[in-house]
This record gives sequence, structure tokens and C-alpha cells, in this order.
Amino acid sequence: MVNDVYIVGIAMTGLGKFPARSVKDLAREAVHGALDDARCGISDIQAAWFANTRQGMMEGQNVIRGQCALRPLGFAGIPIANVENACASASTALREAYAHLRAGMCDVALVVGADKMFFPDQKQQMLRAFLGGADVHMIDATCAWLAEIGRGMGPEEKAGGGVSAHSFFMDYYAGMARMHMRRFGTTQRQIAAAAAKNHFHSTLNPLSQYRDDMSVEQVLADQPVKWPLTRSMCAPVSDGAAAAVVCHERALDRFDRTRAVRVAGLALASSSDRDVEDYDRHIGRVAALQAYEAASVGPGDIDVAEVHDACSFAEILQAENLGFCERGAGGWLAEQGVTRLGGRIPVNPSGGLVSKGHPVGATGLIQIHELVAQLRAEAGARQVEGARLALAENGGGLWGVEEAATTVTILEAPRR
Repeated sequence: MVNDVYIVGIAMTGLGKFPARSVKDLAREAVHGALDDARCGISDIQAAWFANTRQGMMEGQNVIRGQCALRPLGFAGIPIANVENACASASTALREAYAHLRAGMCDVALVVGADKMFFPDQKQQMLRAFLGGADVHMIDATCAWLAEIGRGMGPEEKAGGGVSAHSFFMDYYAGMARMHMRRFGTTQRQIAAAAAKNHFHSTLNPLSQYRDDMSVEQVLADQPVKWPLTRSMCAPVSDGAAAAVVCHERALDRFDRTRAVRVAGLALASSSDRDVEDYDRHIGRVAALQAYEAASVGPGDIDVAEVHDACSFAEILQAENLGFCERGAGGWLAEQGVTRLGGRIPVNPSGGLVSKGHPVGATGLIQIHELVAQLRAEAGARQVEGARLALAENGGGLWGVEEAATTVTILEAPRR
């Protein structure tokens, strides 16, 4: 018996800073959009998963966030499960729905990711919220370790640090970038090339938070955050939502098969104890190998990818983890235009997190939204010609020397 799972409907909101919009409002727009895209109704949904990371910290809405968002839309009686897994929350929710469908527990399910991160009257709390993505009992030790791994690299050791108001995670990425630079010769200009490429891509995406093209020189000259990172190399604070309707193969005749994208492989990995420079055991590498095996494909088969560039150095590192180049060559890959639209393996044609936006609890599903559009040949000016296989890498949190959780999802284009 065929046991495949398909994405048959998907939608997302535009991303940005929306003080007047609520999580419920953002979720409503995404859910109705996904149902319309699938050409189905609320009554067709048999189970739902809801991903969010900020409501508990910023609004005090704990434990039943999905019920609060979905019940007013008419979802009554069905199982609704809440998922929180750092930046990988929405992709983890997709994995749970995927497993539920494959287990035969329902035929049609809904996955929602919605987050509201911008609270202009609570700016200090907005920044403190990021600390919850690491072990709060080890924050001091973690900060000391981050300072140590980057020691001796970069001008700020002599000239002072970057801007004071930034996410704790930018300290992490800055330290990892410095270590990569020291070992492999990666340059700040190569990191800027990855950022500039994504700022260009975002000009082609009407749903992006920012749509301003930037040159490598402009990225380098932008406000410093933590060397080697400048502001335009780092993802902004964002509000937004995405939703997807997923179904089992046995229910596919209810939908338009010519727009149904197959989930070919899906892996979720957690961090492990390893030497910080043992890149072959990096969580992103581990999850990628598991997803490739599940899909029976390899890196050379992938036509387009969305990777978790919470900062632009992360794109360089994940391109290596995903096998798009040799270890240490991720910076070269970006600098040579290989990952740009029209290149051998376009990465983040959506604009990536650094320009499209990063509403943490929704980001994983927003990546999937872009890839579904690519595989349906519905991506407009940013379309990757002939895309048949697509990959999303979505990591989140920090535990030990790497992300606490990472998903890698491989999708296959509709059969026509």
C-alpha cells in the first residue's frame, strides 16, 4: 500500500512588524489561505498542529495556544496539538502531522505556524525572550564559551563591540563564524555575499519583510552587530504566519493532484555532545543525511533549497552540511554566485530569513511555502526553472555547541 503524504494547500501572510495584529489574526489569514489553496473546508480537516514560541513569554497565553487560535475559526472537536521547538517549531509540527497521517490516524490534517515577536512597548522583554532558546541555567557559561571560541579574531577585540541591542543568538553565530574563518579562511566579504544575494532575492518576493536590494559593499558598511556580522547579515524581528493542508495518498483524489507536492523525506535531529570543530557530526549534517536516506536522493539531486539563515554565516555553514560543496567551501559558493537564482543550486530564493523575515514559530512552514511554490512552478520572477526536488533546513535553539533541534525536509514536485 502506498503510504505517501502530500501538501495540497499552503499559504502565508506577508511578514513584517505589525503592532496592531494578533497571533489569532495572523493565523486566521494563513489558515483561510491554505484552505482556499487546497479547495477544501474546515469540515475536511481531521486533526491540527499549531506552532508558536512567543505567546507564552510576551502575552501570557500558555498551554492552549492552538485551541485559542483555531477554535474561533470553527475547528471544534478534532485533535489540536501545540508544538514548541524553537525556530524549528513549524517544521516539527509538519513532521508530527506527517507521522500521524502515515500511521493511518487521519486522512487530512492542518499545520499552522504563527508568531508575533514585535512588541514596541516591551523591547527589553523581546530581547530576553531569545535567552529561552538556550539552557537558562547555563547562560553565564554559554556566554563565556561564545566569547572564548571567537577570541583573537576580528577588530572588535581592540576597538570595542558592536551594537548592544541584538539577539543572544547573534553572539553565537558571530563566534561560530570566527571559528570557521580561522579554520577555513572564510571571509567577512563572503558572508556579505550571501546576505546581498538574499536581499536581491527578496526584491522578487512580495511577501518579504524587506524588499531593498543591497550590494556586498552596502552589507559590509551597514551597522555592526557583532564582528563579523552587520545588521543586514542578521534576521529581523518579525510577525507572520503560514499554514498547510496535508493529506495521505488515499485521500489525494479529493484534491488537485497536479498541485500536490509529495513529502519525500523528513528528518528531525537533536544536538549531541561533540567537539565544536567536528563538523561531520554537526546536527545539520546528521539531519541532512537522514533526510537524504529517507528520500533515496543525494545533494546533487536537489534543485532548490531554503536554509535557516538567522544570520548569513549560517547559510554558508548549512550549505556545507547539506553537501552542496566541500567542507570549508560554503563562503566560496556564495561569493561565486552558485547559490544565486540562475546558479547551480539556488539557496533561499525567497530572500531567506535575513530579508524575507523570521517569525520564529512560523519560519519552518514559511520555508515550505516557498518550496511548494517553486515545485508547482508558481514562484513568478524568482522561479527556479525545472525544479523537481527541493530541500528545507530549519534549525533552532542552542544546546552545547550547536542548534538544539534541526529538521531537514525534502519535497518532490507534482506529477503532471
